Amino acid sequence: MSRPPFPKTLSEFQSWFAAEEACVRYLAASRWPNGYVCPRCDHNEAYELTSRPLFKCKNCKYQVSVTAGTVLHGTRLSIRDWFSAAYLVATYTPGISAVQLQRQLGLKRYETAWGLLQKLRRAMVRPERGRISGEVEVDETYVGGVEAGRRAGRLRDSSKTVVVGTVEIRGSGSARVRLSVVDDLSAASLVGFLEHSVTPGSIVHTDGWGGYRPLATKGYDHRRKTQGRVTNAGALFPRVHRVFSNLKTWLTGTHHGVGAQHLQHYLNEYVFRFNRRRTPMAAFQSLLGLTSQHEPTTYNMLYDGESTG
Repeated sequence: MSRPPFPKTLSEFQSWFAAEEACVRYLAASRWPNGYVCPRCDHNEAYELTSRPLFKCKNCKYQVSVTAGTVLHGTRLSIRDWFSAAYLVATYTPGISAVQLQRQLGLKRYETAWGLLQKLRRAMVRPERGRISGEVEVDETYVGGVEAGRRAGRLRDSSKTVVVGTVEIRGSGSARVRLSVVDDLSAASLVGFLEHSVTPGSIVHTDGWGGYRPLATKGYDHRRKTQGRVTNAGALFPRVHRVFSNLKTWLTGTHHGVGAQHLQHYLNEYVFRFNRRRTPMAAFQSLLGLTSQHEPTTYNMLYDGESTG
């Protein structure tokens, strides 16, 4: 059984999810697309209680909420608010900031909107997400504020955060992307990222930086290009540098900058929306389905920058 259909317009979204009960039923169908399965005994039949959004197993009588064990676990917000937030995040092209979300949902506290967005960002990385493949471009960039007097290039005098990215080449365009914060520009960091993100056997285009040299010994078809001047990078690797440019515009425009502590979560959101840019309405449903594949988010995960992906 496949997931339920998704709304294709704003009017459909507003019509389908006008009531809390409709949201509960849709979330259950997205969480259990093949039908309900009891988390205790694996029985596939349950009573749906009307007093609370609970399912009671017909076999062992165990009760489970549709939000239990998900990033919605223990939420005090209505599921309608979660649906509205997921819809705005997935379909609004420039993304949405916590301030904007607070206004849209009429929330009293900024911290509530920020925490909601952070939990949704956590849900944007599937635990079993596969690696990209084929032919890819790879490069790195610095993300952070302006550093007066600093020259461009890979000088080790920057206080900015290093972000490495790879983009699948599809003709003259781009397919999927992967982005990650790394500690430094060493081979351990760069090659480690690629081993996690790109399928062995793929054609990997990089510049001549020494940190990429071990790729040939890791099962990749490594093709190096001599860059020369730093300004040549955009011409040699146009796809990944277009991603970097749009990423920085989004971080400074929508969010007015993001601290290094939480940057990876924002990269996860950018990757999620970029890879689903042609099907934003389907991305709303994907986000609802993904939220059920993660353990509840702790306080430390939200505020200490702990990895939640």
